[in-house]
Amino acid sequence: MSHEYYRRGRNWYTAIGSLFLIMAGIVLVRQLVLWGPEFVEDFIVNSEFTNEKISIGMIIFGVFMILLGFRKHESQR
Repeated sequence: MSHEYYRRGRNWYTAIGSLFLIMAGIVLVRQLVLWGPEFVEDFIVNSEFTNEKISIGMIIFGVFMILLGFRKHESQR
């Protein structure tokens, strides 16, 4: 392999971001199956601190981590 080769997107940030996206997706799909779309929508927009709001935050954090993983990597020499 060349010393200039960099495995773009295959690092700690993208792994953690993918983990957060998958876990949030599982929670939201489970809630949709158990409660239905109307109740889940109500849980998202009400003023209480609910599991669905945490899942939305996990999706945002997961996307942020994946974007950090795809940033330009400059090796220090």
